[in-house]
Amino acid sequence: MPGNQEDLKPGTPPPMDWEEYEHLLEDYSHLAPPADDEVLQGNVLAITEQDVIVDFGYKSEGLVPIQEFQHADGSIPVQPGDIVDVMVDRGAPHVEGYIRLSHQRAQRLRCWDTLEKAYQENLLISGRVLGRIKGGLEVDVGVTAFMPGSQIDVRPVHNPESLMGQDIAVRIVKLNRRRGNVVVSRKAALEEELTSRKNATLEALQEDAVVTGIVKNLTDYGAFVDLGGIDGLLHVSDISHGRIAHPSEVLHVGQEITVRVLKLDREKERISLGIKQVVPDPWITAHERYIIGSRVVGRVVSITDYGAFVELESGVEGLIHISEMTWSRRMKHPSKVVKVGDQVESVVLDVKPDDHRISLGIKQLEPDPWTTVANRYSVGSVVEGRVRKLTDFGAFIEIEEGIDGLVHTSDLSWYTRVKHPSEVLKKGQVSQAVILQIDPVERRLSLGIKQLQPDAWETFFHAHMPGDIVRGRVTRAASFGVFVELAPGVEALCHQSEIPGAQARGKDEPALPIGEETDFKIIKMIESDKKIGLSLRAVQEDEERTRLEDYHRQAAAATMTIEEVINLKSSQQDHQPD
Repeated sequence: MPGNQEDLKPGTPPPMDWEEYEHLLEDYSHLAPPADDEVLQGNVLAITEQDVIVDFGYKSEGLVPIQEFQHADGSIPVQPGDIVDVMVDRGAPHVEGYIRLSHQRAQRLRCWDTLEKAYQENLLISGRVLGRIKGGLEVDVGVTAFMPGSQIDVRPVHNPESLMGQDIAVRIVKLNRRRGNVVVSRKAALEEELTSRKNATLEALQEDAVVTGIVKNLTDYGAFVDLGGIDGLLHVSDISHGRIAHPSEVLHVGQEITVRVLKLDREKERISLGIKQVVPDPWITAHERYIIGSRVVGRVVSITDYGAFVELESGVEGLIHISEMTWSRRMKHPSKVVKVGDQVESVVLDVKPDDHRISLGIKQLEPDPWTTVANRYSVGSVVEGRVRKLTDFGAFIEIEEGIDGLVHTSDLSWYTRVKHPSEVLKKGQVSQAVILQIDPVERRLSLGIKQLQPDAWETFFHAHMPGDIVRGRVTRAASFGVFVELAPGVEALCHQSEIPGAQARGKDEPALPIGEETDFKIIKMIESDKKIGLSLRAVQEDEERTRLEDYHRQAAAATMTIEEVINLKSSQQDHQPD
C-alpha cells in the first residue's frame, strides 16, 4: 500500500493510482495467456489443408484442426474473414510460432452457457432430431439431448420416425452440466405455441364471422376444425344443406375449409361452426325452380314406411308418398317400387319452401285409369280380377292396375246367407263378377258375384202367384213368426197369426219347429221388395174345406144309391104278377 507523498525518498517516481493501473493492465491484457476455459472470438485468416489459421487477439495466431470445421461430406463451412469461437487447447501438440486452438470445445462450452440460460429463463431453443432410441428420441441442441416419447407431441405419436432429420423447437425440462445430461420437450414447446395461438384466435373471433380452418378429426357426429390453436366443432347437420350420413362423405383430415362461427363461448372455449351457413339456403328460391306440375329427376336417398325421399339438389329433397307411387291401392311398401340410389322421374305436386317440403308423385306420369273407366266398362258386363282384400262387409277385386271393385257380402250368393266374404272367396283368388255400378268421380266400382247366376227371386216370382201352395223348410224363428226357405236363395215369412196354435206356445218356443218341412199357402207377393207372405192356417183351412166337400160328395153319393135301391124295388114289385 503506497504511503503519502511526504514519505517518498527524493528521486522516487510517484506511485500510480488505481485507475491508471487498470488502464495499464488493459493495454497489455492481449499479451497475457488466456485461461483454459475461456471462450474467445477469432477472425479466420487463412485455410490450409491441415488447419484453419485464426487471429484471436494474442501475440501469436492460432491453429484449429480443419477436421473440427469439416462436415460429413467434406465441405468447409468457414472462409477467411469469418468470426469463430475458439479456446486454447493446451493438450494438443505444439507448433512453432502458433498456439493450438479448439473450435469444438469452444462450441460446446458456449453451447452449455446458452443451454443453461435457456433452462433458467424457460426459453425455446432449436434442435435437430438425430434418431430413435429406447424410450424416446435423440436431439442435437448443440449437445446430444434426450426427448422422452411422452414429450414428443401433445397427442400420442404412432410414428416418431417421421421427425427424423427435422429441426424442431424444444424446451429444456432438465439439465445437469456436470454429468452432461439434457432432457428436452417438444410437447412443452407445442403447448406454449398452441396457447399463444389459441389466445390470439379467441381474441379475434366473433360470432357470425367467416373464417378458414383445417379439418383435424372426423367423428360420426361431425368434424373438429383447427382455427389456429383452438378447435371448433362442425356438426354433421351443419356441413351441408343436403343429407349427409357421415362427415367423411364431403370432408377429409387436413382439408382447408371456410366456415361460419355459429356460437362462441370464450369462457368454456367452445366454438360451433357451420359450412352450410356460408352459402345461401337453396329452399329460399326453391319455388322458382320447382313449378307445380313440372317433371323433375332426383336420387332416392331414403325410404320409409310412408314413402321415399328424393334429393333433387344438394339441400333440397322431396317426398313421394306411398299413395302417390301407383294408381293401384295394393302396394304394401315403397321399396316395392323404388330403392335407395335409384334415379327417378316424378311430378311436382306441391311446394312449401317455408316448411322445406316438396310433394312429388310417380303415378302422375301415367294417366289416371279412373278417368276412362266409364268408357272401357259398362254396367252389366262380366269382368275378371284377383281378390285383393277381404273385409267384414265384402271383398275388393282388382280388375286392372289401379281399378278395384267392391263385392258386398249381400252380392256374393243368391242361395246362402253370407256372414263374411271368406266363406265364398279367398285372398289372391281369381274370380269373375258382374259390374253393378260405376262411379268415376268417387272412384267406386260395385261388383256382384251372385249376379253371374239367374236371380232366384225373379225366377220364383215368375213361376208362382198368390194362392199357390208351396212346400218349404222352417229355417229360423222370430218373435213375430218363422222364416221359411221355399227355394235356394228365396226366403218367405209366415207370421204367427197365420200359424194355428202359435199363441198357445211359450215365448222362447218357436211357432214351428226349426227344420220342419210342410206346405204353406202364398198369401202375399211383393216383387219389388222381394217379400213373400205365407200362411199355414190357410193350408189347413183349405184342407178342411176339401175334406168337407169330399164328405158331402160321398154323402150325396151314398144317398143317391138308397133311392136308386128303393126305386129299383118299386120297379120290381110293379112287374111282379099279381
